[in-house]
Amino acid sequence: MRTWKPNVTVAAVVERDGRFLLVEEETETGLRFNQPAGHLDQGESLVTASAREALEETAHHFRPEFLVGIYQWPKPDSDVTYLRFAFGGSITGFDAGRKLDSGIVRAVWMTLDELRATRERHRSPLILQCCEDYLAGRRYPLDLVRHYDA
Repeated sequence: MRTWKPNVTVAAVVERDGRFLLVEEETETGLRFNQPAGHLDQGESLVTASAREALEETAHHFRPEFLVGIYQWPKPDSDVTYLRFAFGGSITGFDAGRKLDSGIVRAVWMTLDELRATRERHRSPLILQCCEDYLAGRRYPLDLVRHYDA
């Protein structure tokens, strides 16, 4: 019998001048939008993972400054459940020559209205929810998330 466990993921929620940083990526169901996001690597802290994923997927250097929220989403028609830790923060630089992760078509900045209008192309309902929570002022201190090295 296989042991069930959720897929732990991180996401970077970045807003600048009324636009959110997203990626357009290739998926099994076509091109989809997502926050810069991905899986937690073994031994990595959640905060570090969010900065790494943002850099790998957008070439933007992301500094996590607060936790926006923790989200649990059982993917429909699947036995996969995602547990997402979404971090808000700021961009501290851009590496124009950096090659983006495989499957990432481009980084794109979108307004909330554009996000709402493209809902059917979102990788999950978490994308819009994270942005709405960010705009609602949800900010939790980073020390809420503890990482202990072995």
